[in-house]
Amino acid sequence: MRIGHGYDVHKLTEGRELYLCGVKIDYEKGLLGHSDADVALHALCDAMLGAAALGDIGKHFPDSDDKYRGISSMILLEETKKLIADHGLAVENADITIVCQKPKLAPYIAEMRNNISKVLGVDVSDVNVKATTTEGLGFEGEGLGISSTAIVLLK
Repeated sequence: MRIGHGYDVHKLTEGRELYLCGVKIDYEKGLLGHSDADVALHALCDAMLGAAALGDIGKHFPDSDDKYRGISSMILLEETKKLIADHGLAVENADITIVCQKPKLAPYIAEMRNNISKVLGVDVSDVNVKATTTEGLGFEGEGLGISSTAIVLLK
């Protein structure tokens, strides 16, 4: 068994769509990034790569490579699953926390969990996604960005 932890943050900006765990969220702003900037899936990919001692998302999917411009992070998650599988590893379970003041994410959590479980090939009961605010503190609380952490267990 191997444990990995991931963290990511992206700035909120106008003129972009907001994707979290592969779900399009109805909100006036989106996250700024080279890909679709799905901060939660980026944290999950980093956790998986970390547990496998394979570096991080930037090493495998660099923002200097135009083939990743605007790419869905669901594709990056699929590729990360393949990378760890090539090393004889698979996800046992995953726990993701999304930190933002707005928008409220509770209506989207079930779809987020389903998206991730399908890509990873695990039961939905092995994937947890939760959202929290910062009570108005910090960049998340001020509505400037969204951060996410993820922890995975690989077998």
